[in-house]
Amino acid sequence: MKIVTVVGARPQFVKAAALSRVIAGRDGIEEVIVHTGQHFDKNMSDVFFEEMEIPKPGYNLDIHSVGHGAMTGRMLEGIEEILQKETPDLLLVYGDTNSTIAGALAAKKMHIPVGHVEAGLRSFNMKMPEEVNRILTDRISDYLFCPTSTAVNNLQREGFENFPCEIHQCGDVMQDAAIHYAQNSAEKSGVLQQLGNPEDFVLATIHRAENTDDPERLRAIVAALDEVNSDKQVICPIHPRTRKILEKQGLKPAFTVIDPVGYFDIIELLKAAFLVMTDSGGLQKEAFFFHNPCITLRDQTEWTELVDHGFNRIAGANTDDILTQYHAMRYARLNFEVDLYGQGRASQNICDVLAGVNA
Repeated sequence: MKIVTVVGARPQFVKAAALSRVIAGRDGIEEVIVHTGQHFDKNMSDVFFEEMEIPKPGYNLDIHSVGHGAMTGRMLEGIEEILQKETPDLLLVYGDTNSTIAGALAAKKMHIPVGHVEAGLRSFNMKMPEEVNRILTDRISDYLFCPTSTAVNNLQREGFENFPCEIHQCGDVMQDAAIHYAQNSAEKSGVLQQLGNPEDFVLATIHRAENTDDPERLRAIVAALDEVNSDKQVICPIHPRTRKILEKQGLKPAFTVIDPVGYFDIIELLKAAFLVMTDSGGLQKEAFFFHNPCITLRDQTEWTELVDHGFNRIAGANTDDILTQYHAMRYARLNFEVDLYGQGRASQNICDVLAGVNA
């Protein structure tokens, strides 16, 4: 069986790393990785393949720095050519990026089955490009690999049981990756030493367009993080695009801003952090994996189970609301032993399904 896997953004590299390790150990399954180039900065793409010791992509489309329509269209064209050449038995996509929807569309139009890892997630905010991508990808996928029971319930409410597809609750491959790579992350990361070995700090990230492209929201978040920084040091890896917007808006954060970091660096930062404040979907879960409370700098989250269990609080982009949630979470006592994401068995579960596709 031949699988073509499409990836293009940082969280997808993490997910692909976990699943590709298991695929490589299965007889009868060949995987060809296509890198769309969506994240083109070396710190946010090539480094993941190097650090995680997974096969380098068989193809790199090098498509980036263009608008949503142009990016998705070029990816669709490039992936279609690859599928014509490789003639796979199945195409695998992850998450909710332009790479995800482009890969799924290309395969579906060629009558190639599509498997969607992280199916069923919903933020219920159609203004988010990611929400549009994930809904459309789910609708045309043949194998829906859901990370949680909440994701399965979302699909059932939308009538997916009446569609020609299979729904599988497999767990979350990001937890697989976290468990595996945390074993030697300290050997491969020097980020804490470079920062002077800080302890008990707040790890923050800002990159969502809903925040960075809205001057009022961005100013409110920066003001809140500046205030938090007066209580606990805030360390914030900044995407190059966000850094440019901060400069354009004349914002000079009082907190510690560093360049984007690799996955092992993120693990080490999470191990040492006291709390996470982020607008990232993936980092919300990674905070939980490493027993960190999290404050989400968005108006909603697709990881509602984290909110339901008290591990995550939604703060939006209002300075006072962010600070209120920070002070509430600062003293929260949480039990992180609850099993929400499969405890590291997701990749095995997905591979079991894939092995039976053409059996």
